[in-house]
Amino acid sequence: MPEKENNIVWHAQSVARETREAKNRHKGCVLWYTGLSGSGKSTVANKTEELLSQRNAQTYLLDGDNIRFGLNSDLGFEKKDRRENIRRIGEVAKLFADSGTIVSVAFISPYRADRERARKIVEEAGLDFVEIFVKCDLAVCESRDPKGLYKKARAGEIRNFTGLDAPYEEPLDPELVLESGHSDPETLAKRVLDFLNRKHILL
Repeated sequence: MPEKENNIVWHAQSVARETREAKNRHKGCVLWYTGLSGSGKSTVANKTEELLSQRNAQTYLLDGDNIRFGLNSDLGFEKKDRRENIRRIGEVAKLFADSGTIVSVAFISPYRADRERARKIVEEAGLDFVEIFVKCDLAVCESRDPKGLYKKARAGEIRNFTGLDAPYEEPLDPELVLESGHSDPETLAKRVLDFLNRKHILL
């Protein structure tokens, strides 16, 4: 056993999760938005957070690009780096949710196994993990191209671009499917809130 594992002990907290949730009037949970670049993950997640904020919910949005400026700035886009990217954010999201926060995670997260790993991290802590597939045709995503990334990928300036020369594995059984090519962000965000109400995450 590595020396580190012999010298660390889990420190119990005196304020229970249930106490934080009762104060917030909602459970902590992870809303995991996955989909192609340009599908509208961050847009819908932002709108959902706005609607939750109007209800005085405690929320936070972890965006894939933003995380790569700091916590995951040492990672690239090879498969092993993508896997570590998702593992780290799964652990961070678990901590946010344990604090009683409704945390939105907007990451492409292209591999099913990595998303399932994140789910396991969260659910083993006794927290809800809601996989939200923001579904949008590649052609529509590419026509939007809000960051100009598809254009760069087509020109060979970006390698391992999801949907083109790197795979995207669609969720097999997500809690929600939001077809962003057919509805506006607010309509889709309201569907997320309806789900949270039905599942009694909003108390």
